[in-house]
Amino acid sequence: MVPPRRIKGIGTIQEGSLHASLKAWYALPGDLYEVTVDGYTIDIVRGELLIEIQTRNFSALKQKLKTLVERHRVRLVYPIPMEKWIAYEAVDGRALLGRRRSPKRGSLVDLFYELVSFPQLVRNQNFSIEALLIREEELRRKTAYRSRKGWSTVDRRLMDVLDHATFQSPSDFGHLLPRTIRSPFTTHDLANALRLSHNLAQKMAYCLRGMGAIEAVGKRGKSLLYVTSVPS
Repeated sequence: MVPPRRIKGIGTIQEGSLHASLKAWYALPGDLYEVTVDGYTIDIVRGELLIEIQTRNFSALKQKLKTLVERHRVRLVYPIPMEKWIAYEAVDGRALLGRRRSPKRGSLVDLFYELVSFPQLVRNQNFSIEALLIREEELRRKTAYRSRKGWSTVDRRLMDVLDHATFQSPSDFGHLLPRTIRSPFTTHDLANALRLSHNLAQKMAYCLRGMGAIEAVGKRGKSLLYVTSVPS
C-alpha cells in the first residue's frame, strides 16, 4: 500500500472531493498550485514538471496537453477505482440510507477507455501518465428525476491509494500485453487473454497501435492481426 501524503493550503478551485483529495495526496513540499502556464491553469507545478490530475474525460484535456508538451514536461495523473463503495443519501443529503461494495474492480488496462483521446501523445518524451489504483466511495442521492432509477451521483470520495504505476513511453504500455498471447493476435485474442470486454480490447489495440507499441500485419478473416513493435 502506498502511504498517503497530506499537505495543507492547497487551492481547490471548482473541483470535486476526489480531485481535491488526490491533489493533497500527490503534493510534496515546495509544490505550487493553480499556476498559469502558457495560458492554462496547472494543478501542480513541481520544479520543471507540470502535473495535471484528471478523474475522467481525457478528451477535455487534449488541446491543453498537446500545447504544453511542446515546451514543458507534463505528467497526467489518473485514478482508477480498484475498489468502489457506493453510499446512498436521502433527498436532503442529511441521512445515510445505505452503503454497499460494488462488484466491479478496476485495473490498469482501464486507462485505455480514456487514452483513446490522444494515444499518439505517448510518443512525446515530455509526456507521462501516472495511474493511481484507488479505493473510492461514490455518493448517490435520492432524486425525483429519472437517473439511476431515482438516484443521482453527487460526489466521488478518495478512501485510499492502493498502488500506482507510471507510463513514460510506448514500451511501458506494451508491458500491459499478456505474456501468454502469441503474435500475431487479434482483439478477440486480447480480450480472451486478459478477460476483457471486446470493446475495451479494441480500445487497447487502437491506443497501442497509435503510440507505436504494436502494428497491424494483416488480417484473420475480418479481424486485424497485430504484432508487438519497437517504438520509434
